[in-house]
Amino acid sequence: MLYVGRIAKINFDMEPIKSPEITDSSQRKFTEKDFQKMPDDLIWKSFCKGNESTFNYIYKNYASDLYAFGYQFCGDSHLVEDCIQNVFIYLRRKRSSLSDVKSIKSYLFRCIQSEIIKRLKERGILVDMDHLQYKKAFSISLSPETILIESESQERKKKMVNLALDKLTVRQRQALILLYEEEMSYSEIAEVMGFSEVKSARKLVYRALASLKEVINPF
Repeated sequence: MLYVGRIAKINFDMEPIKSPEITDSSQRKFTEKDFQKMPDDLIWKSFCKGNESTFNYIYKNYASDLYAFGYQFCGDSHLVEDCIQNVFIYLRRKRSSLSDVKSIKSYLFRCIQSEIIKRLKERGILVDMDHLQYKKAFSISLSPETILIESESQERKKKMVNLALDKLTVRQRQALILLYEEEMSYSEIAEVMGFSEVKSARKLVYRALASLKEVINPF
């Protein structure tokens, strides 16, 4: 079992920005139970029509995940918080003209990633997804349940596996995190990582797992 070395999610229960325009059709207030029964595409359409309760739900339901993902990307908490605000401000301003969305989470992850890359470039930092300057980007390690340390031999095995994890590219580690930690489908992973075809995401994950199995299987 793998687990992501991510920071704890923070609470984003802050006051939302007031919506400039809300049409009569957007006045209905949905409850948490309502949202749990609604597919993402309908929630997104409600948001695009100006429904305030839907915006609040999206913000509170995903802001913490965006923060954890963004921090994995750059390790700068202040930058990530600013980018999250910028993303939601932009989405609220442009929501009447936004395209349809099937997965809100993968769409927002793609947005926050793009915003962080833009802000880093403004600082003169060139972003290469396979060689990010943040050395701990998308770090992965073994969970305590995976390898029980009972002897010096097992300790060596754990070090070898962790070394294999460290040798994965940033993109491979990111794909594994999205698949196992964020529980995204290959289609959603492809959207976040900017692949035009789902098979590219699947191939990236398979290659990452194959690299790990070369080390893990002998155990």
